[in-house]
Amino acid sequence: MKTITIEKPVRGTPAASTARPAEAEQPHARYEQLMARCKGLPPTPTAVAYPCDQSSLEGALEAAKLGLIAPILVGPADTIKSVAAKNRLDLAGCEIIDAPDSETAAARAVEQVRLGRAEALMKGSLHTDELMGAVVKRDTGLRTARRISHCFVMDVPGHDTPLIITDAAVNVAPTLEDKVDIVQNAIDLAHALGAPEVRVAIVSAMETVNPKVPSTLDAAALCKMADRKQITGAILDGPLALDNAISLEAAQVKKIDSPVAGRANVLIAPDLEAGNMLAKSLTFLAGADAAGIVLGARVPIILTSRADSVLTRLASCAVAALVAKARREQGARAVS
Repeated sequence: MKTITIEKPVRGTPAASTARPAEAEQPHARYEQLMARCKGLPPTPTAVAYPCDQSSLEGALEAAKLGLIAPILVGPADTIKSVAAKNRLDLAGCEIIDAPDSETAAARAVEQVRLGRAEALMKGSLHTDELMGAVVKRDTGLRTARRISHCFVMDVPGHDTPLIITDAAVNVAPTLEDKVDIVQNAIDLAHALGAPEVRVAIVSAMETVNPKVPSTLDAAALCKMADRKQITGAILDGPLALDNAISLEAAQVKKIDSPVAGRANVLIAPDLEAGNMLAKSLTFLAGADAAGIVLGARVPIILTSRADSVLTRLASCAVAALVAKARREQGARAVS
């Protein structure tokens, strides 16, 4: 098995780095734990849409080597073979479905899911809009009753468990109705990843309900909906400012009595801008890694960036494999 070593970016100031406990400096510990949970699972059949550059093709092939996915490569066959040859990547055992361009590749990758041949979808080197356009088509896409949303599963130095942040990539200005699905998707993801207790913080700029700040009203409504079992599987609290969502000290200073405050493992952002800036701040200022996945469709969608490291792509595949496993088990319980 190939050993992968990824250099971490320099993080913050010396004062900030020395404040972290020594055990937190082990790189990628949370991601390695996720991948370890996939050992013994069968590889998840995954349609990879347009893997036509080194990073996207290599990520899919490395995930296959680790037994996370069984890739079905969908795109121009000659280009895929050329990229593999140029970068000395082994395509042995990989199925290739020829598609002349990125738009056709997205449609044919989605078709593999509809035919029951794939249990996950993976973005290659095409634009996100092209892939998601094929996913959301009403007649030929992968829509469900649930709204589609994106989650970052973040490995944050100094944080003991993976931190889920949503939605930072799909829903620009979600309504309260949208947020119900966004929250439920994140809760289901946390359970699939093995969280013993899911603690959801509905994040805003403050921890009190303020009629002038709409996100605080949404937060209060979501928490009451959880009380009425319209959202299930987690403890919700909000509105919470970011500091008292993840810092016990900050929560205690502000005298917030809550099982979520200071201990949240899911953060619900008020909109895409806030979620995206939060996730990227953790990535570029705190040295966090961010695995990306889209939920709410028929299958998990591995949504990675062209700038992602191989390890981040592997972690995204591991997340998708665990989600696919949870869905298989849920389906088996439904028919038993």
